[in-house]
Amino acid sequence: MNNIRRTFHKLILVTAASLSLGAVSSSVYAASAEDLNKDSAQALQTLYKSNPTAETLSKTARAILIFPKIIKAGLVFGGSYGEGVLMKGSQYSGYYNSVSASWGWQAGAESYGYVVFLMSDKAVKYLDKSQGWEIGVGPTVVVVNEGAAKNLSSSTLKNDAYAFIFDQQGLMASLSIEGTKISRIKR
Repeated sequence: MNNIRRTFHKLILVTAASLSLGAVSSSVYAASAEDLNKDSAQALQTLYKSNPTAETLSKTARAILIFPKIIKAGLVFGGSYGEGVLMKGSQYSGYYNSVSASWGWQAGAESYGYVVFLMSDKAVKYLDKSQGWEIGVGPTVVVVNEGAAKNLSSSTLKNDAYAFIFDQQGLMASLSIEGTKISRIKR
């Protein structure tokens, strides 16, 4: 019974931390559609310069989900928030936010960007039809690090989506997009 009670209390604290981070972040970081478009285009160019494999993927991707700046902070309980753009071809197709909550041994703050290349129609349809896509649930997403990027080619691309994390700044020990929820927003 005590374990259930502790788990319930932890769940409530994580929910409170994520809601407070979301409430603060949405008012502080709410950007206009034009700002998001500009920041996303700039972030994509930054990624392409640092990782040519990402640019190669963009040529066959069905859509690209770009989050130019995610802010992550935590002290035991933490969370992250950022806003981004979905591009289909050269057209901006929608606006999304990226939210996550976490708990455990963590302290610090950082910012980073990430881009998800949606390689299949299945992944694009899932994003379009779902009320929110939690990374790790639904279409398969592979987070690509520098070592894996060197081994990607048109013959090895078998997953629904590939994510690249870039431009990391700050002091936080771990970085993951697993468990991140992506939801459509209006701009």
